Amino acid sequence: MKTKKLSLLVALTLAAGSAHAAFRCVDEKGRTHIGDTPPPGCANVVMYEVTRGGIVLRRIEPSMTEDQVKARLEEEEKKRLADKLAAEQKRKDTALLSTYGSEKEFDTARDRNIEPLKARISQSQDRMKEIDKRTKVVKEEMEFYTAGKKKGGAKKDDTPAGMTAELERLNEEKTAIQKGIVGYGKEIAELRTKYDTDRRRWVALKSGKGNAPAEGAAPTEAKAEPAKAEPAKASPKK
Repeated sequence: MKTKKLSLLVALTLAAGSAHAAFRCVDEKGRTHIGDTPPPGCANVVMYEVTRGGIVLRRIEPSMTEDQVKARLEEEEKKRLADKLAAEQKRKDTALLSTYGSEKEFDTARDRNIEPLKARISQSQDRMKEIDKRTKVVKEEMEFYTAGKKKGGAKKDDTPAGMTAELERLNEEKTAIQKGIVGYGKEIAELRTKYDTDRRRWVALKSGKGNAPAEGAAPTEAKAEPAKAEPAKASPKK
């Protein structure tokens, strides 16, 4: 009961004091400023709200300039991004340790993912050979048709539109396939880089060096050259 009365008395005393509070600070030159309202000289330094008896009621930080506000926001954003990256790296490290039990498993997983891409490249190359073969036939037919027209005295190039259209279609298809092969080659190179990087991180974690920052980019030697299309062999003329 006595404790409650004492607490109430202290609260009433502070409340009464705050009704007659003053603001006090020491500026950059060591001069003390006091006022019933915040003195202009306290704008850039820490200021205290105090009672008439000198009891500090609260500490008031100086108002920040526009540049200071900008700097603080940038610092907070950097910290937020750093925390986010750290959390993401921790998640990846946990996944690596739970997914792989040995270095050999990285090779197995890499080859399993690369194999379908190699199969697509092989299929694309086979299709390009078929296109080259058909292109050769169409061109020979066009030459034969043109030669026959010239013998007949025709001066105008009236090659059948069907032949011209087919030749254009074949060229477009071949171009698209070549782009696809380049794309598959890049995917293979990226997969090799990824698994090599993951393997090195896994080894670092297993050896107790997991606190080292993870690799942001794979070494140059880990990059594979994109696969190139094999030139189709033309069939000999009969």
